[in-house]
Amino acid sequence: MNELADALSPYLRQHAGNPVAWRQWSPAALAEAERRDVPLLLSIGYSTCHWCHVMAHESFEDATVAASVNDRFVPVKIDREERPDLDAVYMQATMAITGQGGWPMTVFAFPDGTPFFAGTYFPKAHFLRLLDAVHTAWTEQRAELRHQGAAIVEASAQNGPAFADVTAACPLDGPCPPAPPVRTEMLDAAARALLASADREHGGFGTAPKFPSVPALRFLLDYYVRTGDEAALDHVRRTAEQMARGGIYDQLAGGFARYSVDEAWVVPHFEKMLYDNAELLWLYARLYGEGELFARIADETAAFLLEHFTTDEGGFAAAFDADTGGVEGLTYAWTFQDLTDALGVDDAAWAAEAFGLSAGQPNFEHGANVLLLPRDVPDDARLAAIRHRLLAARRRRPQPGRDDKVVAAWNGLAIAALAEYGSRTGRRDALLAAERAAETLARLHMGEDGRLARASLDGTASEAPGILEDYAAVALGFLRLGGVWTDRATVLLEQIREHFTDGMGGFYDTAADAEALVTRPADVHDGPTASGWALAAAALLEASQETGDETYKDDAWRAIARAEPAMSANPRFTSGLHAAAEALVRIQRLPEDKNPRARIRTESRNPRATRPQPSPGH
Repeated sequence: MNELADALSPYLRQHAGNPVAWRQWSPAALAEAERRDVPLLLSIGYSTCHWCHVMAHESFEDATVAASVNDRFVPVKIDREERPDLDAVYMQATMAITGQGGWPMTVFAFPDGTPFFAGTYFPKAHFLRLLDAVHTAWTEQRAELRHQGAAIVEASAQNGPAFADVTAACPLDGPCPPAPPVRTEMLDAAARALLASADREHGGFGTAPKFPSVPALRFLLDYYVRTGDEAALDHVRRTAEQMARGGIYDQLAGGFARYSVDEAWVVPHFEKMLYDNAELLWLYARLYGEGELFARIADETAAFLLEHFTTDEGGFAAAFDADTGGVEGLTYAWTFQDLTDALGVDDAAWAAEAFGLSAGQPNFEHGANVLLLPRDVPDDARLAAIRHRLLAARRRRPQPGRDDKVVAAWNGLAIAALAEYGSRTGRRDALLAAERAAETLARLHMGEDGRLARASLDGTASEAPGILEDYAAVALGFLRLGGVWTDRATVLLEQIREHFTDGMGGFYDTAADAEALVTRPADVHDGPTASGWALAAAALLEASQETGDETYKDDAWRAIARAEPAMSANPRFTSGLHAAAEALVRIQRLPEDKNPRARIRTESRNPRATRPQPSPGH
């Protein structure tokens, strides 16, 4: 029987009607596989994942597939956003097996969770053949599968980042030396490496698909503050402008999609994630004084978060779907006939030119277009009126679903971004929204002992525990609010010290008392946001500045120094830690009042005069 109807996760609930007898990850599910002597089939995804929807429709809604799965496996559905610990472990395995990863993630494992085969999306015919092959191997070649699983786990563990032994230079009982934990020459080299991979025409890094890569942009801004290197600032500006003018930015309602499928930011993958919009709000807020375009995008992104992401409880929802009615981008794309129907012939022609569209060369599928803004138009009032009319027409279309799950880490990033934006602009609504979200986290996610729940939905907290990024990001958000929130942030940092440290100055992603998995991840590499390790270092540095407690700075020193080998080896994907290192250099060497580039320095702190104090209770 399918057991997902009562799940907290909206992603799991999406599969409650499948004929597949899905279970949630639990000791009982693993015990059932052991009792039946069958493998686990783990399917990992998230609610706004396009290819997750495709595989669900093709395979998991199909009676033939369901019969094959139910008879020979214990199928377990996992929301990667609710259980990032499981996602990290099995993504390592998938990468070890296939050399690449993605979602949906499809993993076959022993009842103890040891993976022996993995992949991502499989079309129905391929998936049916795979089910048969795995069943045959389980029945006839069990010993070989056990050997293969052990090799995968070993490879996953060995493929982790290299770490340095820093306790000789800075014993765990401190204090650390005054010199920065990494040489500024290494930071200079990291900036050069980032700029060498920069797309100088379109902004960003590398080729398609292209992600905003905010941790890398943050590091380049911090690097510019220290060095005055105009090339770093120019690339951040170019990237911010090209994204703002591209289809990755919603030219009607505001807000950013997750990534662009092309290198020029034209066609987005249409899902909108809270973490992207929080991080990009921070970026444009920091560039607020650098041009009218940046200020407008910051204003519109903040308004988009407040209008579209706020939940009834006061937090921020996780994401908007890429699909509408199973069609990606259906809500957002425009044919020329759509423009004419909404605006009339004359205004449609004007709008097409303003939004960079060509009748003979549609930039999206099926003759449709994604709206761009390749250049400023001379008539701002007409553009505003047309945007308003097109948005009204778009709102009459079917709308993408919203995942109302409140994720602690992503809300922490949103709180920090709104506090930064509000402090720079004096926007009281943004500051109040940040405090409401903080109150929601304190009330629903944070226990009296300071432990965090990873997620909540409709006012009910998940049983999934918070991971390192949750504690660190929420602590950062609280620190940016200041006042009594600083005390709550230090409670979270004490939890990091007690439950997440590796005993050598670094961090694990999961708590010491969390469920034991086949491996315990400890990753310094950034994803769309900075790694939990980097967020923890940043929060510790912020706490040292707010409280005057030097032990927080020492903890950050050790965390950065321990990760130095991985930082040197892969600067593009450890930019979060490079930014933390820049912050520590700045704290130790460059007082803010002597820095001529303070207008785009790192975050403003504690702008308390423009808003009321929060209540001290949960």
